[in-house]
Amino acid sequence: MPLDPVKAFWRWYERHYRVNISITLVLFLLQLVHLYWLTANVVWFRLTGERVLSVGETLEYVILLVDYTEIPALVSTSLVYVNELRKKLTWNSILFLLFLNSQWLHIFWITDEFVVGQFQGEGGALPPWLAWVAIGIDYLELPVIVDLVRRFVVSLRRQRVTVFLREELH
Repeated sequence: MPLDPVKAFWRWYERHYRVNISITLVLFLLQLVHLYWLTANVVWFRLTGERVLSVGETLEYVILLVDYTEIPALVSTSLVYVNELRKKLTWNSILFLLFLNSQWLHIFWITDEFVVGQFQGEGGALPPWLAWVAIGIDYLELPVIVDLVRRFVVSLRRQRVTVFLREELH
C-alpha cells in the first residue's frame, strides 16, 4: 500500500526538524531588519517628526528584499505550529498561528506603502487608523520570533543529549 503523501511529508519534517527550525528561524530573524526600519524610520518619525534612520536607495532595496523573505518565513513558521497542533492542541500554537497569518492581511491589504503614505500626509481611501493596525500586526511577529528561538535552543539541547547518550552507551 502506498504511503500517504501527507504522512510522508510530516515524517520527513520530523526527521529533519532541527534543520527546518533553523531555516525558519533565520528567515524570521531577517524580519527584525524590517521591524527596526519600521520603528526607526516610520513610527519614530510619525511620533516625533525626527528621522532616526536615514537610509540610502541601496539600503532601502536591501530592506525591501528582506521584507519579501517574510512570505517564505510565514509559510515555514506556520508549518512549525501546524506540526505542533498535529501532535497536541495548544493555545500557544493556535495564538501564534493567528499572529503569523494576520501578516497576510498586512502584506496584501494594509501595505507598508500605505502606512508610510498615511504618516507622510498622503492619505488615501482607507482610514488613517489602519496604519496603526498594520504596525501592530507587524509587531505580532516578535512573540513568534522569541518562541522560535526557544524551540531552536531546545532542539540543539536535545541533539546534544542524544549525541551524549549515544557516545556513553557505546
